[in-house]
Amino acid sequence: MTDRTPSTPPTRSPGPPEVPDVPDAPGDVQASFVAALVDEWVRAGVVHAVVCPGSRSTPLALALARRSEVAVHVRLDERSAAFVALGIGLATGCPAVLVTTSGTAAAEVHAAVVEADLSGVPLLVCTADRPPELHQVGAAQTIEQTRLFGAAPRWSTEPGVAVTGSSAWWRSVGSRMVAEATAGPAGPGPVHANLAFREPLVGTAGPLPAGRPGGAPWHRVAPGASSPDGTLVGSLVAAAREGRRGLLVAGGECGDPAAVLALSRVTGWPVLADPRSGLRASVPGIVAAADGIVRSAPFVTRHRPELVVRLGAPPASKPVGTWLAALAADGVPTTLVDPWWRWTDPDRTAAVVARCDPTTLCREVVARLGAGTDGGAGRGEREEREVAPTTPWLAAWERAQVSAEAAIDRSAREGAALDEPALARHLCAALPAGAVLVVSSSMPIRDVESYGGRRPAPLRVVANRGANGIDGVVSTAFGVALATSGPTVALVGDLAFLHDVSALVRVPGDRVRCTIVVADNGGGGIFSFLPQAGALDPAVFEQLFGTPQLPDVGAVAAGFGIPVAEVRTAAQLVGALDDGVSAGGVRVVRVRLPSRVVNVERHGAVNDAIVAAVTATMHAG
Repeated sequence: MTDRTPSTPPTRSPGPPEVPDVPDAPGDVQASFVAALVDEWVRAGVVHAVVCPGSRSTPLALALARRSEVAVHVRLDERSAAFVALGIGLATGCPAVLVTTSGTAAAEVHAAVVEADLSGVPLLVCTADRPPELHQVGAAQTIEQTRLFGAAPRWSTEPGVAVTGSSAWWRSVGSRMVAEATAGPAGPGPVHANLAFREPLVGTAGPLPAGRPGGAPWHRVAPGASSPDGTLVGSLVAAAREGRRGLLVAGGECGDPAAVLALSRVTGWPVLADPRSGLRASVPGIVAAADGIVRSAPFVTRHRPELVVRLGAPPASKPVGTWLAALAADGVPTTLVDPWWRWTDPDRTAAVVARCDPTTLCREVVARLGAGTDGGAGRGEREEREVAPTTPWLAAWERAQVSAEAAIDRSAREGAALDEPALARHLCAALPAGAVLVVSSSMPIRDVESYGGRRPAPLRVVANRGANGIDGVVSTAFGVALATSGPTVALVGDLAFLHDVSALVRVPGDRVRCTIVVADNGGGGIFSFLPQAGALDPAVFEQLFGTPQLPDVGAVAAGFGIPVAEVRTAAQLVGALDDGVSAGGVRVVRVRLPSRVVNVERHGAVNDAIVAAVTATMHAG
């Protein structure tokens, strides 16, 4: 068994586990081994498995299918299956089991493993393998699968073909897989188990090694220290008391939104809220239009923060990232807070990298400010001092936010044909409470960030922003839909939709309920914003970057038996969304958009309108 990453030492049993009389027949031994793994996964709370058809993975597939506690989802294409499993983990924080057969089937899941690593999503990847005697002799469907995914997994294990004498540690392997995927030292992420099976592949599980009493998993991982450093807390408390102009930048995994909002209230510091932060509520000080606001040179010149605290992942907006990097380069101290010390600082500007839980940090600062002292009673005995969000610093950002939102609304006229900024605006506003919006990378996530706006109650937005690829987006949305009770809607471009078309291959009785909104501009719209668009001959640019595709999005969806709604206006979009949510199942809403050239012009016009409105409001104030 090979390990890659050290983990928290396992809780020791009071004595050696009770080893039953394991059957001697190889098929039965294998069946008992995987039954023990599955039992430990169930004990740890795993409730979803995504299984791809294949022969060599038979023992594990059968063991999962025999457990009523596990919902087994069958997918034909391994790459799509991996992203479905990723979506389940993204939605729930609990890993799904992914099962593939050996050979290239195992290689197909690499992209999802990379995304799970970089985005911190728990995932249990189980690749079946041929036994050692079938390697390097030309056996079918046999490739080198040891360390197949490189450094991406939090932990890798290759226990070998199960034999009778190995049963003492079967439960430990299954339990550690979940522990490493959810609570390892580098944070949540993928775990890889390469499981070799010999024929016969169908066997009968015998008595299993005894588990922990009360259905407990074999190992329990005690969480590591996540309390913030006292010096950091003290410096933020002092800055707030001195009335220094702070700025909170909240991205995905920023912590409990209520804790971040409380910190904003007591400090008077505005929050630049990424759509994945869960903070985009209609609350003074929550800034959802930062991408447009920071384009106003007069505003950012006059409203320069004195410190920046980054909570969670960095924003997708290039203007915001560029502005924050320029502030740091000009001497504005930036603190990056991340419990796993992932160092998400592409511009290398953070003066302080704090390895602590963002929620705990926010609560500690709020408690000390609320107590009116640097020490005092326990948090439960303190009362937060409610500071009205009307400090000049926060009020200036709120006026800019209101002006920017009004400019976006004027641009996204209700009766006009939809363009990409208007699509993001109306889609985010139209989704019901409890909905989840899965957003593709490339332009959709940027449009939602720039134009999605605030709502009375925040919309839950998720996206694959680890590797930032467009692959597997529809499959990820299906995984989210399988694991959540509310409506799931995906916003993808036409290329992302076609790139993941195998996700539309589903088995009878499939339980996915998801509406896929396809922003169809006939190619790769984001490239039209890059220098290549002006530097290259139009024909060359179109061939290599625009890449329009011959298949029609609507015809492709219809070919898979999926209902398609064609929309052009906001009213049609809202109607199609209502129909999709109420009807259930999988539906496609294709939004035909202006050309990619016009799309660039429309983005420029909306951004110019925001800058004009923000600048005018600032001068008026």
